[in-house]
Amino acid sequence: MTPLPPVRRDDALAMWRAYGATVPGTLPPEEDPWVGRFGDSAAMADELVALVLAGTKRATVGLVRDNVDEAEPLPRIGGHWVACDGAGVPRCVLRTVELRLGPLASVDDAFAWDEGEGDRTRAGWLAGHLAFFRRTGAARGHAWSDDLEVVFERFRVVWPADVADAAPSGVTGSPTPAP
Repeated sequence: MTPLPPVRRDDALAMWRAYGATVPGTLPPEEDPWVGRFGDSAAMADELVALVLAGTKRATVGLVRDNVDEAEPLPRIGGHWVACDGAGVPRCVLRTVELRLGPLASVDDAFAWDEGEGDRTRAGWLAGHLAFFRRTGAARGHAWSDDLEVVFERFRVVWPADVADAAPSGVTGSPTPAP
């Protein structure tokens, strides 16, 4: 597999600052949000970010082990990240609105639908994600195990404005500051 080009971090941070300029008060708590892409290939990243921009994809999953291996923090509710396409170009700012940890098989029909991939069924979701995690795990020298912890994440698109989701009633783009 061809290595992915690096994400354009400076462009992503410029997008982050543009979003922050629209949020009353100060930027959200992250000094620099996580910048990354969906999937493990340029084609997959392009396909999945297109689903996000079209309004179809509002959920994603990742292995806790991958966050640990890459020394990346787990997502947090109210946290933000900049999603890039396969070329590493930032396309949108996402805000995490729901998280759950559990084994891959604990996915439900609603989450499979919200992830917006394939036929959007639970069975199709499980088959596709099992194949993905087996493939990416093997490339890292890891064997698949059904008891691996998965982070189930739902998100909203908050920037750019022309593709942003409407905020739920009483919610702004910025998370409530921590006490």
